[in-house]
Amino acid sequence: MLGYASASHALDWRFEPTLTASTTYTDNANQSATDPDDALILSATPGFTLRSEGSRRVQASLHYGATGVLRFGNDESDDLYHNLNAVGKAELVEDFLFVDGTARVSQELISLLGSPADAEVNDANRATVGTYSISPSIQKRLGTFANAQARYTKSGALFENDVASDSNSNAFTASLRSGTRFDDLMWSLDYAIRETDYRDSADTTFERTSATLGYALSRKFRVFGTVGEDSNEYLSVTDTDGSFYRVGFGWAPTRRTSIEASAGESYFGPTYGVLASHRTRNTRWELRYSEDVSDISRLVTDYSNLLAVNASCPAGTILPAVPGLLDLVNAGCDLDLFFGTSLANNVFIARQLIAGVSWDLGARTTMAVRFSDLTREFQTATQGEDRVQSVSGIVNYRLSPRTSANGGLSFIRNSLDGTAAGGAAREDDIMSFHVGLNHRFTEQFNGALIYRRIERDSNAASADYEENRITASVTMRF
Repeated sequence: MLGYASASHALDWRFEPTLTASTTYTDNANQSATDPDDALILSATPGFTLRSEGSRRVQASLHYGATGVLRFGNDESDDLYHNLNAVGKAELVEDFLFVDGTARVSQELISLLGSPADAEVNDANRATVGTYSISPSIQKRLGTFANAQARYTKSGALFENDVASDSNSNAFTASLRSGTRFDDLMWSLDYAIRETDYRDSADTTFERTSATLGYALSRKFRVFGTVGEDSNEYLSVTDTDGSFYRVGFGWAPTRRTSIEASAGESYFGPTYGVLASHRTRNTRWELRYSEDVSDISRLVTDYSNLLAVNASCPAGTILPAVPGLLDLVNAGCDLDLFFGTSLANNVFIARQLIAGVSWDLGARTTMAVRFSDLTREFQTATQGEDRVQSVSGIVNYRLSPRTSANGGLSFIRNSLDGTAAGGAAREDDIMSFHVGLNHRFTEQFNGALIYRRIERDSNAASADYEENRITASVTMRF
């Protein structure tokens, strides 16, 4: 399909092989409170990046690496991990036929109660997860009256060692939205259905029909309301379907500022939503809040739930305060992504808040602060509720054209009620601090030295620990 699109528009591919080698020393590889083990960890990651260039109609990027790990210490071991981040979109027929696709392989956190360490340090609480999605869609303008869209999505998730149920999903969405004939009036009709087959648990169906009506009271302020019906099927201790409504407003006082907020009622209770952004010459702010029913297959295949860390972007790159994956891909960034919570089966009500701000403090310094809060209220009597809250700040200072210093501080609180924890309620506070140096020896050869300290304070016995870790790494591009 990408080849078909390229036939009508110039498209080039940039292929860049890479090799990263690192050495890590840690004084507590097993994150133990009473019996810490030090370890020396060697790793090598050959990989490559494939990225489209020169085309407005095709945007695609693929990052792959295979990491071999050797651990030396009380627990001598070796492992091989695969990591893949691929995303693409193409306009196959101008203004009509489109296709989007994603694929990802990563090592994710199994439980909030276990070790939070990376798989290279300690993979006891990590599992390899693979996800994919392919989504063709059509869009059609019906004169000035309306715009129609229909989309089909095929997606799936595979989990190592049965830590969650493998899933296979089929989804269809359709919408009809007001066209340019309507100046101040906005309307839409929407339909969505998503069916998921699980290997070892009950299948689920999420179906929603809705209608929205809005009106612009001025050029800067509008109001809207939505009514609809949910017709869902999944294991639950409460109702799984019913009517819903939502009312809200949108305000855009300038081209740099926009706010949209809504409140309503659904079958699972009151719902709220916020989407806001603001830009100045040197800062970028963003705020998102949403509430909806979800499950693990949807959460791990939705790239908006991925958090970007160590995203290396070209000099001068300007990104949103909370960048999405395509923002990073389109900017040509090299990505290190992770999923922001643990793996768990079944359906839950997800309440998620993400906020961030980034600063450009002159030519040498950039800073960013990010906050996230995800609560999952599981819909079975045996799983309870968990919550992950995090706040992090990073700063990067360019010491010279080839050398930069960076530092960061993060705080994560994992909270589980008694049902989710399998006993007494559990609360863990994890503090992490890092400082490092990066140096570009040549255009194709980079080096880094990073010190990291991690502390966990828990209300559970023998769950506290401290770890000091230092990593030296080099990366070659060919």
